[in-house]
Amino acid sequence: MVLPVVKFGDPILRRRGDRIAEVTPEIRQLVADMFETMESANGVGLAAQQIGRALQLTVIDVRGSKERPSTLWIDNQPANPESFMPLVLINPVIKPVGPQLKEPEGCLSFPEIYADIQRPGEVEVTAQNLRGESFSFRAGGLLGRAVQHEVDHLNGILFIDRMDSTARRDWQPEVDALQSATKAKRNGR
Repeated sequence: MVLPVVKFGDPILRRRGDRIAEVTPEIRQLVADMFETMESANGVGLAAQQIGRALQLTVIDVRGSKERPSTLWIDNQPANPESFMPLVLINPVIKPVGPQLKEPEGCLSFPEIYADIQRPGEVEVTAQNLRGESFSFRAGGLLGRAVQHEVDHLNGILFIDRMDSTARRDWQPEVDALQSATKAKRNGR
């Protein structure tokens, strides 16, 4: 089922997600709905907060993104990112590695707002899958960036928080308008 994507101005986006203790049928259904929602919105990642649930859960799928390639290592061996997709991360923990890179980002909770965001070029990830099993990998390129962006969401951090002062100033009118529209909608006006 396609769920509504929460827009900036909704307080759930600032909430740190609760850890998931057990992968239940409800969590499995939520993951299926999140993938359907993400695909319908043409996104590459979606955090639980973006569909109104404060959980440590995100889904990612970077297949088909030829203009922004991804890199992946499993057990220190290069792997094909396409074969690792779609990706479910439950209770993820990341460790940024590699030099800082400034690259474009957008967010489904901020329609039509994009900026170059500085992040580490690669990230080491440990998480649980839908079977509740722990797994680890290292990602770079679009996959590494998507993981960092979505894990930020799980901790109540938004990509506007990572914008430099110039981008933040340039986008401030749009961000303010989005926040006002979201609050008005929540208040039934």
